[in-house]
Amino acid sequence: MSRLPFVPGRRTIERTAMPTISESYSAPDGRTILEAHERIRGRIHRTPVLTSASLNALSGAELFFKCENLQKTGSFKIRGATNAIFSLDDGEARHGVVTHSSGNHAAAVACAAAWRGIPAWIVMPENAPAVKCRAVNAYGGKITFCEPKVTARTTTAARIQAETGAEMIHPYDDDRIIAGQATAAKELMEDVAGLEAVLAPVSGGGLLSGTCLGAKGVRPEVRVYGCEPTLADDAYRSLKSGVLQTLEASETIADGLRASLAPRTFRILRQWASGILLVSEAEIVAAMKLVGERMKIVIEPSSAVAVAPLLRAGGLGELGCAASGRTGRPRIGVILSGGNVEMKW
Repeated sequence: MSRLPFVPGRRTIERTAMPTISESYSAPDGRTILEAHERIRGRIHRTPVLTSASLNALSGAELFFKCENLQKTGSFKIRGATNAIFSLDDGEARHGVVTHSSGNHAAAVACAAAWRGIPAWIVMPENAPAVKCRAVNAYGGKITFCEPKVTARTTTAARIQAETGAEMIHPYDDDRIIAGQATAAKELMEDVAGLEAVLAPVSGGGLLSGTCLGAKGVRPEVRVYGCEPTLADDAYRSLKSGVLQTLEASETIADGLRASLAPRTFRILRQWASGILLVSEAEIVAAMKLVGERMKIVIEPSSAVAVAPLLRAGGLGELGCAASGRTGRPRIGVILSGGNVEMKW
């Protein structure tokens, strides 16, 4: 595994005008998620669920890791991108697709578009990791770089959409994306019985929204927690205040978690998420290193954000989990969202 230096980051909180969503909005239901799973299952991996006796001992729980770092394109994002792109009719798809992303969604859209045989225009921040840019290029995506700000991403993507007529595949503010992401938690719940809680990273909220819907669709009583860097804590602030918060920019090492919730994902999380757990930059790096050392797999910092709360003193107390199962330990699922890391040997 590469050595990643810990450099304290910063965040920029900025109030921006947010789109609204109808009060009558209904999140994707079980049938929609099942249809998404049927649509994509022949193109994605049903990723393994791994365990670690070492991490169980350190956390005091039985942990079950859904390894989306071993997924095609290296992250869970291929689920939503494939569902969205293969949901398009021929008329919608004929001019290709456009999106904005810091990396994993970008690669997933480029890959799924290549499978569909249509072009993909990808807007990426100029500080996106080189490994993720190379992946987009390898899948045939056409990259346009922009300032590392949320507004720059969205305005640049809108301009390209107007110029090309391409269909927008939003990274998270799209029910087709959310339904696709929900299939990861659906598989986890089908493969592991009796989970009390599931943890997933949160940024724009597509994965966490899908995890809430997919997990609770199988086991309604399961608790679902989002995990977020303190330097990119808009989801935490949003759920705490009840008002959608924005984060214009952040320098957290978890480069995949620098976006803000959308009204759609905020609505779902307010209804279904049990809470948001914040972690420091040092905790992210430590969790990433520990998973590499003990489990012998590579995860990116965004994935480590969902592991970190379980490794600190009092971590289980934050979840409110009780002893259960054969071992007397709570059974907790963790979505390892991706494994796209720049290797420096």
